[in-house]
Amino acid sequence: MKFALIKERKNPPDRRVVLTPNAAKQLVDSFPEGTLVAESSDVRVFKDAEYAKMGIEVVNDVQDCDVLLGVKEVPIDALIPNKKYFFFSHTIKKQPYNRKLLQAILDKNIELYDHEVITGESGKRLVAFGRYAGIVGAYNGLRAYGLKFNLFNMPKAETLENQQALIDEQNKIKLPNIKILLTGRGRVGNGAREMLDGMNMKRVTVKEYLEKDFNESVYCQIDASEYNKRKDGVRGNKQDFFANPEEYKSNFFRFAKVTDFYIAGHFYGDGAPYLYTRDDAKHPDFKIKVVADVSCDIDGPVATTIKPSTIADPIYGYDPVTEKEVDFMNDTAIAVMAVDNLPCELPRDASDGFGDAFLKHVIPAFFDGDKNGILERARMTKKGKLTKRYSYLQDYVDGK
Repeated sequence: MKFALIKERKNPPDRRVVLTPNAAKQLVDSFPEGTLVAESSDVRVFKDAEYAKMGIEVVNDVQDCDVLLGVKEVPIDALIPNKKYFFFSHTIKKQPYNRKLLQAILDKNIELYDHEVITGESGKRLVAFGRYAGIVGAYNGLRAYGLKFNLFNMPKAETLENQQALIDEQNKIKLPNIKILLTGRGRVGNGAREMLDGMNMKRVTVKEYLEKDFNESVYCQIDASEYNKRKDGVRGNKQDFFANPEEYKSNFFRFAKVTDFYIAGHFYGDGAPYLYTRDDAKHPDFKIKVVADVSCDIDGPVATTIKPSTIADPIYGYDPVTEKEVDFMNDTAIAVMAVDNLPCELPRDASDGFGDAFLKHVIPAFFDGDKNGILERARMTKKGKLTKRYSYLQDYVDGK
């Protein structure tokens, strides 16, 4: 079995990798029946020489490899027929912009394994960049707050080396006695919490957050059971919400009335209520002035997120009255940070975490007969057809 780390060819460039040089060496040391090469790249955060130093051969041609490992979508003209590919295809939700990519994968008899659907038997994702999205998202949100109110000017995350450097910059600033709300207790939400805890910010309960005033900045982390409630008045819980989202309505506005800065790190599923609507944002009691939308669902549960932003231009303004984009410095504007590829700003740390998980959960499946079904669950295509698990995509492939 011959693996290859492929060059990222999508624009804008993504500097992350599936396996760092250290993880690559661990693979070849742990599985001597497998080999690994790295396709030469001037894009990735780890240089060719760093792989070579670990004894990984750097090549210009990966045609003889069996399994090709990438991060972002591979351009259609770069796909090699009859190979196994791992990358984020962004097709499982029938994204229109990638229909032709999935069609080409089928036409070229490629076995596609999507990182997003590498799961355990319980359905929980095993490899993801979510923690790093939360880390960078919280930092970028704090930076947006400082710029919005002319309080401080933190350097961009992409110019800093690692998470600790981000925390060090945060600890140079002085926040007013604002209230920060964080939704989500998964990888994203907990990554964001790491950054707030890194500032030694006080964490308060829901009751304290809603009812008390503080003479320092504080934050409150909540999950779905706290910002939604059952329509029938029966006491719900998170498990019931995820099983029956259509039975719930938003209970978020009580938080919006006391929140200055909101970090959206939740998971949003089909049928769930929006956290707040455009009408909510018009309400005179709606207090939020800065939103760091890490989840970044456009025109979705966080109504102020009307488009993704970019690493180059990460902040835009949302005018609640006109529902249009404006300069985020306008007095009436809500500043929105909605970069949709946040882990790219912390490529070394993000690659470290992702590579460790990939090495632990995925690589062994190639050598143990896939005894835990890791590969089977993640395989979207085989022999020119969608696998049974992903047959729901057939109408999408057919252009219907």
